[in-house]
Amino acid sequence: MATQLTTHPAARAVDRYRPLSVALTALAAAMATASLVGPLGLDLMRYRTSPTTLNQLLGSDAAALFVMTPLALAAAVLAYRRHPVAPPLATGVAGYALYTYAQVIIGQEYLRLPGTVERFFPLLLAVFLLAEAVLMLAWRALPPSLPAPSTRLRRATGTTLLVAAGFLTFGLHLPSILTAWTDPTALTEYASSPTPFWMVKLMDLGIVVPAAVAVGVGVLRRAGWAQRMAYPLLIWLTCLAVSVTSMAVVMLADGDPDASPVLAIGFGVVTVALAGLTVAACRSLSVRRVPVSSALCYCAPDIPRELLTPHALAGPARTNDLPVTRPVVRL
Repeated sequence: MATQLTTHPAARAVDRYRPLSVALTALAAAMATASLVGPLGLDLMRYRTSPTTLNQLLGSDAAALFVMTPLALAAAVLAYRRHPVAPPLATGVAGYALYTYAQVIIGQEYLRLPGTVERFFPLLLAVFLLAEAVLMLAWRALPPSLPAPSTRLRRATGTTLLVAAGFLTFGLHLPSILTAWTDPTALTEYASSPTPFWMVKLMDLGIVVPAAVAVGVGVLRRAGWAQRMAYPLLIWLTCLAVSVTSMAVVMLADGDPDASPVLAIGFGVVTVALAGLTVAACRSLSVRRVPVSSALCYCAPDIPRELLTPHALAGPARTNDLPVTRPVVRL
């Protein structure tokens, strides 16, 4: 007769948060490094772009260093503590990093304008890969079902997402596209750096706007999939709005010919609205939990109820940190 100890899969589920915490910490360090070696800090990584696009990249670097890096570190701490807000927060930060650093890598005027950005490709690639890892780990840790928002919060979320999609389409991108078609030399941003111009248009109109419209309509119609997607999407859009607002402020401060006070104010209003909804959604996510008989489910909501029997809960105080083992008897 042989006895073998096996670990129940549900007990291993709690370990999803620890790799997520490590990946978030690494992503925060990589983003901070990329910002500090650029024009915002040591000026070792010089972008191959025009002065007007450089102002946008400076604003993006400032947002990454002063907002996104602390946000990623906060998500790492929450993931280490297995807080329910950690997965959607990490998903939003990772989505921001993928969106932003894809543009930084691809949207350069290589061989046409001077710079040294290609020498830092390994660093930018590391940020991109870490963002992919965080996105995968955060999505795996995200519970299958999330608390339904209140009627007021649901309507505000759906409406704000639709308004944001309309603002991006008709207030920001459509006018500049029409100008690029009819009089391209009148738009300094397009005439000097056409590559990032069209890349931003592609990603915003091809990814951000469709996602905001689909989830906004789904939330208003009480669709379950939209409710689950709304939490990380709100955080992602809030991160993007902070970055774009930072770009607009830097352009205004530098006297950029493409700067617009109206767009800067518009971005600021959208950022405040999205931030308010994000805080309200995260508060409902952390407070409105299904009551259980043990804190074990709070730490790992996917543990089956049969493990919450009094016999299973007996033992050391930190049960959720220990693997659940069952003897297997073989004759």
